[in-house]
Amino acid sequence: MKPLSTEAFAGQVVTDVSATLSGVMTNIGHKLGLYRALAGAGGLTSTALAAKCSLAERYVREWLNNQVAGGYLVYDKQDETYLLPEAYVPVLADPESPVFLVPALEVAASLWLDEDRIADVFRTGEGIAWGEHHHRLFCGSESLFRPGYKTFLATDWISAMDGVAAKLEKGALVADVGCGHGASTIVLAESFPASQFDGFDSHDASIAIAQDRATEAGVARNIRFTTVDAQSYPNEGYDLICFMDCLHDMGDPVGAARHAAKALKADGSVLLVEPAAGNAIEENINPISRLYYAASTAVCTPCSLSQNVGLALGAQAGQRRLSEVMEEAGFTSVERVAETPFNIILEAKLA
Repeated sequence: MKPLSTEAFAGQVVTDVSATLSGVMTNIGHKLGLYRALAGAGGLTSTALAAKCSLAERYVREWLNNQVAGGYLVYDKQDETYLLPEAYVPVLADPESPVFLVPALEVAASLWLDEDRIADVFRTGEGIAWGEHHHRLFCGSESLFRPGYKTFLATDWISAMDGVAAKLEKGALVADVGCGHGASTIVLAESFPASQFDGFDSHDASIAIAQDRATEAGVARNIRFTTVDAQSYPNEGYDLICFMDCLHDMGDPVGAARHAAKALKADGSVLLVEPAAGNAIEENINPISRLYYAASTAVCTPCSLSQNVGLALGAQAGQRRLSEVMEEAGFTSVERVAETPFNIILEAKLA
């Protein structure tokens, strides 16, 4: 990849700064219901949109023009109306869509709020525990991951594994390690009511939220949430153990995988969901990897380095490195069973 000219590179940085500032506008548009009001409404004037959302027209007009300049909305100069194209609705206005990306801006906001601390660990080489970040990271991560879990977890990822769906339909014991707010655990419990699910996380506050979420969803009867780390939960003979977007965050992922091997039935499986990545830097020169490397620098790598061992896999470890971790822990088979633009899905087995 050849370097750009100074002028061209300056243009790239201007684009990045523009996107950074406009990200605040996108998040505000979501929180104030502006995208939802525009969705399916055809072209609206600034006055009509402001009235629909009970907001001040002058601010709404300036926000709309920012969105047009960024290509998020289409402006009709004859009618002075603003249109949210139908194809953009799943990305900006549908929280249940697997490509609803607005919550990523909450994650970005948490990084700005933690900026001084992140800069400090560059100097010290120390880590930052997950629970030490700003709370917007936790809520943003849950909202960002949950739609993908709802769309793909039970129907695509579990069904692609070797006989796992049949076990869960009949009644199986499942552990969701590093469950956070319980989004993936709850999706599984809703999809497979005959099975029992244990959600484990070392972050007390997340477990408390997960318990509330399970009660709200009406699945508390077949879910147990416990505050415990990835190497201390009981060896109960699980049919399935899940690591959902979390193994790379762990200080000792080999130890966590080794504990999973001990807690798993001989014919059980591990479901490993990790950020999409190639096996080398040159395979990761793209916008998604750029996003993940940033999150990895600020959150994932410090999280691992705050724990024992501190292997610091990073969010762009890739399938080859992840397979090495699982094989070192005693798994003899690691295969990619599914993928999305944002994730790779691996199944690991003992035999």
